[in-house]
Amino acid sequence: MKKTLIFWLICAIGFSQADTSFKEANDLYNTGFYQDAIELYSSILESNLHSAELYYNLANCYYKLNEIGPSVFYYEKALQLAPNDPDIINNLGYAQKMTIDAIQEVPENGVSKLLTKTLNSYSVEGWAIRSVCLAFLFVFLFLGYYLSHSESKKRLFFVSSSLAIVLLIASLTLLFKKERLDDKTNPAIIFAVEAEVKAEPNLRSETAFTLHEGTKVLILETYNSNWSKIKLSNGETGWISSIELKAL
Repeated sequence: MKKTLIFWLICAIGFSQADTSFKEANDLYNTGFYQDAIELYSSILESNLHSAELYYNLANCYYKLNEIGPSVFYYEKALQLAPNDPDIINNLGYAQKMTIDAIQEVPENGVSKLLTKTLNSYSVEGWAIRSVCLAFLFVFLFLGYYLSHSESKKRLFFVSSSLAIVLLIASLTLLFKKERLDDKTNPAIIFAVEAEVKAEPNLRSETAFTLHEGTKVLILETYNSNWSKIKLSNGETGWISSIELKAL
């Protein structure tokens, strides 16, 4: 019991300190001390406390300092936690306009594009929350059907509970698909000002193409922890030094 109280006391102190640091960092940002604000925001991250607001503010600081790679990286991190936030989406768009590489995406067909958009409309946690809410709704409606004595009410509860279970199954399906999609894809942001992408994982190999700071790629595999095989949105692949990018 004593250990539990100590644990919660430490957590409360940690959250309180993080909240104070967050407010101080916001004040520094608002007065133009962006580098100092970055140090405070980063100290909160080092405490394993994460939020869309924290990543968003950190990205704004880097954007103000014209550091493209970190600004895109942290906007993307914020977007993972809040996929539908219009401010994050808009600012990420501004940051991406500062990048040099113009890579055309491989077009998707209508059904695939709609499914991808639907899956990415919420994070895994978002789909999980909706599934739990729908499960509670189904139980409530089913109990209403079971306990109701009126024929008309029974019919209403039956139809409503049937709809709830259909939505629950759909939500769970999308949850598992989103989880598999996130596990399958390993996005990263190029942090090097200019990075040569090689045909093979060694420095002697010919350069397949060149990428620049802020470009988003997918990591397909790693070799000896020094090289990462990447894929662009247009389908091109190649090997890049692992220190020149940062996984999301």
